Amino acid sequence: MVRIARTPAPPHPRTGSTAMNTPLSQDGTAELTPFTIDLTFEEARRRAEVVAALGPDWDPVAALRSENEAYALLYSGLDAEQQRTYDRLVAAGVLPDEDPGRAAAH
Repeated sequence: MVRIARTPAPPHPRTGSTAMNTPLSQDGTAELTPFTIDLTFEEARRRAEVVAALGPDWDPVAALRSENEAYALLYSGLDAEQQRTYDRLVAAGVLPDEDPGRAAAH
């Protein structure tokens, strides 16, 4: 849920003052009108729009396979120094390892 405070009313047309248009509480501070919105529905709508935009021909398995192939190609053919650097970055969690479902630690 998101809470948004009511913005003060626009200035009075004759005086330009906003003081009389903004309700005040007992202590003299402007009252806030609670406003709530359920973001669960909005997130579900957003996800549905993303899937619709991908179209009926989108194949998530093929996309993942292509991503794995590209990752393997990216780090293939490294010379000895590059391989040591790559291994250090994997060990530090900066780059993901070669395991399925891999993700960097940071």
